[in-house]
Amino acid sequence: MRPGARLGIDVGRARIGVARCDPSAILAVPVETVPRSPEGEDADVRRILELAGEHAAIELVVGHPLSLSGQPTASTADAVDVAARLAARGLPVRLVDERMSTVSAQQALRAAGKSSRKQRPIIDQAAAVIILQHAIDAERASGSAPGRTILPDEGL
Repeated sequence: MRPGARLGIDVGRARIGVARCDPSAILAVPVETVPRSPEGEDADVRRILELAGEHAAIELVVGHPLSLSGQPTASTADAVDVAARLAARGLPVRLVDERMSTVSAQQALRAAGKSSRKQRPIIDQAAAVIILQHAIDAERASGSAPGRTILPDEGL
């Protein structure tokens, strides 16, 4: 297992959920929900990079939305584009399969007694926690980094 904190990123149309893990890469916890910037602006990317600096992240783990059959979805290109914009700023970025992360996060929040209305501000963070926890658990089990590295110009 590579030592070092990581940020988990769940890209949504309106918001980006951010989670982090400890430097030993044992436990993922929610950090923040970042509003998406309008097309052509990078305030969302800048904020994620600020968070990466605050938490001394060695890499960003971005959820790669695929259908249950493994095919791209309407959100796939959007997530890859955000990942590429982050990678263009110099931090290592990995895309990892995020199938069912938002559904799992919604179920967990519902089980914890959160109403749908109260879930909205934190659902993206909860999904980011699930994405990151899955990635660090997979790396610990396999001994190799999960997903694939994203190149800075991949989504552009």
